[in-house]
Amino acid sequence: MPRTALEKLMRANRWRVRGDSRAASEDTDGWNGSFIVPLDGEVYFVMISDGGGWKHLSVTNAQKKAYPTWTAMSRLKDLFFADDEWACQYFPAKDDYVNDHPFCLHIWAPLDEPLPHPSIALV
Repeated sequence: MPRTALEKLMRANRWRVRGDSRAASEDTDGWNGSFIVPLDGEVYFVMISDGGGWKHLSVTNAQKKAYPTWTAMSRLKDLFFADDEWACQYFPAKDDYVNDHPFCLHIWAPLDEPLPHPSIALV
């Protein structure tokens, strides 16, 4: 049976940053907060939010200056998004590109409508 985003968040709460840190949040913050996630021998700093009509997952390797791998991004998507939920990484037009955080990648999914995508046969 597919797991929902809420079920996955409840499980991920064990990695939530808590306490007096600027990045701290509580379980009651829901899909908003910071997490330290151990994964395949690496540690990732993950921030999630659900504002502006989008679910957003921001990922940085917490141990070294290196972009997260495709495998890491795919695994993190699976840890936070529902099993039946489509999500994507965006590559903006050159004039719209902004890089405020080097070595950080993002995953996005709209909150109120399905994400358009090609036929599964093409993916």
